[in-house]
Amino acid sequence: MASVLYQSIETLSRDKGIEPAVVVGAVEDAIALATRKYYKTQENMRAEMDRETGEIRAYVFKTVVETHDQVEDDVNQMTLEQARELAPEVEVGGELRFYKDTTPLGRIAAQMAKQVIFQKVREAERDTVFNEYNHRAGEVLNATVKRLEPMDVIFDLGKAEARMPKREQSRLEQFAVGERVRVVLLRVDRAAKGPQVIVSRAAPGLVQNLFQSEVPEIYDGTVSIKAIAREAGERTKIAVMSRDKDVDPVGACVGMKGMRVQSIIRELRGEKIDIIEYSEEITTFAEKALQPAKVSRVSITDLADKQIEVIVDDTQLSLAIGKKGQNVRLAAKLLQWKIDIKSEEEKRQEVESQMQAMSGGPTTPIEQVSDLGEAILEKLIAAGITTVEALADMTPEQLEEVPGIGEKTVEKISVAVRHYFGQYEEGEERPASALSAASETEVSELLEEGSMEKTPEEILAAEAGVGTAHEVNNLSTEDIANTEEAESASDAFSDNDAREEQIELDNDTVDSLVDEAQEHSDEGIDDGNDRG
Repeated sequence: MASVLYQSIETLSRDKGIEPAVVVGAVEDAIALATRKYYKTQENMRAEMDRETGEIRAYVFKTVVETHDQVEDDVNQMTLEQARELAPEVEVGGELRFYKDTTPLGRIAAQMAKQVIFQKVREAERDTVFNEYNHRAGEVLNATVKRLEPMDVIFDLGKAEARMPKREQSRLEQFAVGERVRVVLLRVDRAAKGPQVIVSRAAPGLVQNLFQSEVPEIYDGTVSIKAIAREAGERTKIAVMSRDKDVDPVGACVGMKGMRVQSIIRELRGEKIDIIEYSEEITTFAEKALQPAKVSRVSITDLADKQIEVIVDDTQLSLAIGKKGQNVRLAAKLLQWKIDIKSEEEKRQEVESQMQAMSGGPTTPIEQVSDLGEAILEKLIAAGITTVEALADMTPEQLEEVPGIGEKTVEKISVAVRHYFGQYEEGEERPASALSAASETEVSELLEEGSMEKTPEEILAAEAGVGTAHEVNNLSTEDIANTEEAESASDAFSDNDAREEQIELDNDTVDSLVDEAQEHSDEGIDDGNDRG
């Protein structure tokens, strides 16, 4: 029958979850240390306990060597000759025991033994905890809230205590002492004070375990969970796939009237859960991962770096990004791809800028717009607007922000820019200078095509600065001679292929110019009568 001491050791072992032999070894080491301390010796000391009687005996042991030359420690070694005088059957390498009386050991020695026993037991307990939980990382355990600290929550796992740091907690959860919850074992830290078991309620593994418990199709393998992205206390996205074509994976997880997923949401204290059908095609998977936003198109921009570009409608951009970027962030975690999300307008502007960059970009100086005055040019250049293209791209509101530019000046600038690009609004006449700048060939082509409504007489009138052909007939020789545009008007007539006539302009005889103008005027009137 075991002694009372050994029975106490067995009870302690069960409470601490360690082997009784470990506690017995701790007691023997403590007695040996106390005995050596009492006798003030450096000899090798051991102790042994009799399980039947509970008696603990301490002894000194010496190792047997063959000759005196091999003796390195006179205190702990002895020669074979000396040993055989005490024990004739001893051999080289054997040990001789010399028992010490432990009766004189007093209170101080007992206190020292107690401390040694506690230290040995704590070390054994740490090793037991580490070996028990170190290989179970990621496992979901049932735990009881033991106490609440300012930042951490301490759980009782049965064989050990576990700590849940603030970062591993959900902001929606509050705990009470004695409450039973499920936690995920993250890791075991082997610290100086002993191994610390770290658990979490924010890990994605908790959601996966809850779905396995609530959804039979996941438990039996018909539906598998392919990926989980979670922000504890906010939202979780879970991608599921069915191995059976007749089983809807999303419907199986939601359950009838949402009973299955609602049970999980209650366990997570109201955390939102998005259940998405998994797809091997990354573009299709990305569209579903960004739900509830509607995606216009998805394209892979960099296959090596796993980067995709997502285009959404302008009205869907904020919904696709989510509150503080949460929706697109969770989608990126779910896909394990980088997501660059843009609106249709942003994409259009990007394409336009790329095309402009490829073409080199026009850079016409603003001074080319001759209809702008020097004062306006100075104000625009001072504001950094140095090209015609930059001026044309500005809105009236942007122009009014330029110092010294008012509403009337903005209107004048708009007309000047339109004239520069050859664009005229209805009722807006083309300046005479523009007509004068036209080549003779252009005037002839316009007359042939019938796209020029003015008659040659009207062209001459415009170049001469008068209104009609009749006014040209009434001009005196001196008036025409003093007109700087007379030569250009004569050239216009000379190139009139429709009349197939060629008029030679004699600069010395101005009267011939008048006669020719009159002749052309009469012919124009006759043609008009014939057409009438």
